[in-house]
Amino acid sequence: MTRRSLGYAYVNFHNVVDAERALDTLNYTAVKGKACRIMWKHRDPSMRKSGQGNIFIKNLDKNVDTRTLHDTFSQFGNILSCKVSMDDQCSSRGFGFVQFETAEEANEAIAKVNGMLLEDKRLYVGPFVPRTERDNVTGERKFSNVYVKNIPEDVSDEKLKETFAKYGEITSAVVMRKPDGTSRGFGFVNFKETEQAKAAADALNGQKPFGGDKDLYAGRAEKESERKEKLRKKYDAIRLDRLKSNQLVNLYIKNLDDNIDDEKLRTSFEQFGTITSAKVMRDKDRPEISKGFGFVCFSAPEEATRAVTAMNGQMLGSKPIYVALHQPIEIRRQMQAAQNARNQSMLPRFQMQVGGPGMPMPGMAPMAFPGGRPGQGVFMFPNMGQMPGAQFRQPQGQFRMAGGVPQQQQPRNNNNRQQPYPGGMQQGARPGMPVQAVGAAQQQARPAPGAPGAPGARQ
Repeated sequence: MTRRSLGYAYVNFHNVVDAERALDTLNYTAVKGKACRIMWKHRDPSMRKSGQGNIFIKNLDKNVDTRTLHDTFSQFGNILSCKVSMDDQCSSRGFGFVQFETAEEANEAIAKVNGMLLEDKRLYVGPFVPRTERDNVTGERKFSNVYVKNIPEDVSDEKLKETFAKYGEITSAVVMRKPDGTSRGFGFVNFKETEQAKAAADALNGQKPFGGDKDLYAGRAEKESERKEKLRKKYDAIRLDRLKSNQLVNLYIKNLDDNIDDEKLRTSFEQFGTITSAKVMRDKDRPEISKGFGFVCFSAPEEATRAVTAMNGQMLGSKPIYVALHQPIEIRRQMQAAQNARNQSMLPRFQMQVGGPGMPMPGMAPMAFPGGRPGQGVFMFPNMGQMPGAQFRQPQGQFRMAGGVPQQQQPRNNNNRQQPYPGGMQQGARPGMPVQAVGAAQQQARPAPGAPGAPGARQ
């Protein structure tokens, strides 16, 4: 965040009358040398972005400012925006823009003002065409500023202007120089007409009008953003061609020993075929330190395949190396995304969101089973009997759950070892067995007097 002003602001009035008075009084007032343009705020940007009603005016005199341009075109309709383009020194560049509320008003202004004189200069007025559409319509961009490079060091501004003057009227010609005054080898020549600039560029490009060893380059002066975009496209095309040509012949080797350099890497793989390049990647700040991986490029895919089969997992130095076909970063990113998607699909559908191991799910009633010592109840939760920590023993003297109904724990009595059973169930009973059947089963299971295990029997 630079905290620099974006160059525009908003003012909200309580009533429309005050806003209209401010618009009429303060519009095009100079603020720090620049004309302040005031217009109504339109929340819908479709009209502004569509370019409907926008016209372009060029060949303006240097004395024509934004207010003068507005007064000239205001008779044709309601003007939404008006601007004369200025340079860094707040001087007019000789062209401007006027946007009307409707396309009909713009067409009327074009028909009546185009070709008229303003401050002794004949104006050109036409519909505004975006730069991208201009390129598509004409096939090439018009220009008046010519960029010239490979200029010999002894060429002065006057000699540069004299050489280009035969092709038309020149407004400026300059050779760019260093702070010490020596030439930087390039300059600019600005013509009055675009046709003259194009003729000069076509005639002198690739020639040696100043002598020297290098051919002169003359072409349209481009902005820095245009040059960067052109270079980016050029390098991307070169990189894609290189990836396509090296797709099946370039090998990636990792886990390299620290003492392996480019020559040792080439020597280790040259037995499998003709190597076009072998490179061990090193630290940028300390080139003597290896990053532990590198690349070997063969001349044929068959040679690269033999090297992968033979060298993958082999000892090179003191480490086993990993050898595989090199994959571009785009392919690796796609494979990583697919692997992450597979891992997500393999996760369990249901995960217990509980406070700790063995805790019951919300709304789940615990089940109680008898067992253990008097005064202790064992709680089992449905489908959690096999989980670690799924059993909880309740402290003595508390309530325990039996069949979902809380019951008071019996106090511990060491003289009475009989276990309490919920619901009046007797010892030896099974769920659903009648009380009489329980008594008969206990009678049959009781040992006869004097038998082993009977009360009072000798052991």
